[in-house]
Amino acid sequence: MPLITLIITLVVVGLILWLINNYIPMDRKIKTILNVVVVIVVILWLLSVFGVLGSLSSVQIG
Repeated sequence: MPLITLIITLVVVGLILWLINNYIPMDRKIKTILNVVVVIVVILWLLSVFGVLGSLSSVQIG
Protein backbone atom coordinates (compact mmCIF):
# COMPACT_ATOMS: atom_id res chain seq x y z
CA MET A 1 0.00 0.00 0.00
CA PRO A 2 1.47 3.36 -0.97
CA LEU A 3 2.30 5.76 1.85
CA ILE A 4 0.05 8.51 0.47
CA THR A 5 -2.96 6.17 0.52
CA LEU A 6 -2.18 5.25 4.10
CA ILE A 7 -1.98 8.91 5.15
CA ILE A 8 -5.16 9.85 3.30
CA THR A 9 -7.03 6.97 4.94
CA LEU A 10 -5.86 8.00 8.41
CA VAL A 11 -6.85 11.63 7.77
CA VAL A 12 -10.30 10.62 6.53
CA VAL A 13 -10.90 8.35 9.52
CA GLY A 14 -9.75 11.09 11.88
CA LEU A 15 -11.96 13.67 10.18
CA ILE A 16 -15.01 11.42 10.34
CA LEU A 17 -14.38 10.68 14.02
CA TRP A 18 -13.96 14.41 14.74
CA LEU A 19 -17.20 15.22 12.91
CA ILE A 20 -19.08 12.55 14.84
CA ASN A 21 -17.66 13.76 18.15
CA ASN A 22 -18.52 17.39 17.48
CA TYR A 23 -21.82 17.32 15.62
CA ILE A 24 -23.71 14.21 16.75
CA PRO A 25 -25.13 14.56 20.25
CA MET A 26 -24.28 11.48 22.31
CA ASP A 27 -23.59 10.63 25.91
CA ARG A 28 -19.96 11.10 26.91
CA LYS A 29 -19.56 7.39 27.72
CA ILE A 30 -20.74 6.37 24.25
CA LYS A 31 -18.30 8.83 22.63
CA THR A 32 -15.46 7.40 24.71
CA ILE A 33 -16.35 3.84 23.72
CA LEU A 34 -16.61 4.87 20.06
CA ASN A 35 -13.21 6.58 20.17
CA VAL A 36 -11.55 3.57 21.82
CA VAL A 37 -13.06 1.15 19.30
CA VAL A 38 -11.98 3.29 16.34
CA VAL A 39 -8.42 3.64 17.69
CA ILE A 40 -8.14 -0.13 18.28
CA VAL A 41 -9.45 -0.90 14.79
CA VAL A 42 -7.04 1.59 13.20
CA ILE A 43 -4.09 0.16 15.16
CA LEU A 44 -5.01 -3.40 14.11
CA TRP A 45 -5.41 -2.23 10.51
CA LEU A 46 -1.99 -0.53 10.58
CA LEU A 47 -0.37 -3.65 12.06
CA SER A 48 -1.96 -5.68 9.29
CA VAL A 49 -0.82 -3.25 6.59
CA PHE A 50 2.78 -3.33 7.82
CA GLY A 51 2.73 -7.11 8.09
CA VAL A 52 3.14 -7.36 11.86
CA LEU A 53 -0.29 -8.86 12.45
CA GLY A 54 0.19 -11.51 9.77
CA SER A 55 3.34 -12.84 11.39
CA LEU A 56 1.71 -12.88 14.83
CA SER A 57 -1.07 -15.16 13.61
CA SER A 58 1.39 -18.05 13.29
CA VAL A 59 2.31 -17.86 17.00
CA GLN A 60 0.56 -20.54 19.06
CA ILE A 61 -0.04 -20.23 22.78
CA GLY A 62 -0.49 -23.37 24.87
